[in-house]
Amino acid sequence: MNRSIRPDAVLIQAVIAGALSFAHLHDLAAAAGQSGWKAWAYPISVDLLLVAAWRRLRAGRDRSSWTWFAIALAASLGANVATAGLLDLHQVPAWLRILVAGWPALAFLGGTLLVHAPTPDTPDPEQAEEPAAEVEMHRTDAPDESAPIPVRAPELAPAPPKPPAPGPAVPPALLDHARSIADAHRSSTGEQITATALTARLGLPAPTCQAIAAQLQLT
Repeated sequence: MNRSIRPDAVLIQAVIAGALSFAHLHDLAAAAGQSGWKAWAYPISVDLLLVAAWRRLRAGRDRSSWTWFAIALAASLGANVATAGLLDLHQVPAWLRILVAGWPALAFLGGTLLVHAPTPDTPDPEQAEEPAAEVEMHRTDAPDESAPIPVRAPELAPAPPKPPAPGPAVPPALLDHARSIADAHRSSTGEQITATALTARLGLPAPTCQAIAAQLQLT
């Protein structure tokens, strides 16, 4: 629900603010001696220059757009503040009349420079997507057919692996004792005992414990 109401509220706010600013610029231009359609043309000129400079700033094409944006914003804000009672609109000072009379030439210059400002060269996407040209490679180190072909010596078969050395013999009673320790550990913890833990529990030499762990298939 909020998403459908928010754009409408923003649009209404923009229309109200634009209408007030437009009226203030018209009143100031009329007070400075610009009557008839000329008084209505001044707000359009100021707002168009402001929008044009803002569009150039968004595009990031020219740093001078900041200058024209500041000039148009100063003209708009100055007209709105001047109509707040700071100036007597029935007796406008001469310097303000000069500024209002010279604004059309300044706005025309700014608009022309913004429109015809150079734009950076952008690579053509069609050219960027073209595949690279295939390069044919010719080997210069080809073997000479007239040269004698070397005869390889017969390869020797690898020696068979040595059988592992037999571990120490484990008495059946000791194996049963180790199996009971492993079963008790599994029943109490729910996990299989490790070879390291079994070695610590038995307290026997390492080769014997390894042989017992191998027969119990412990890791």
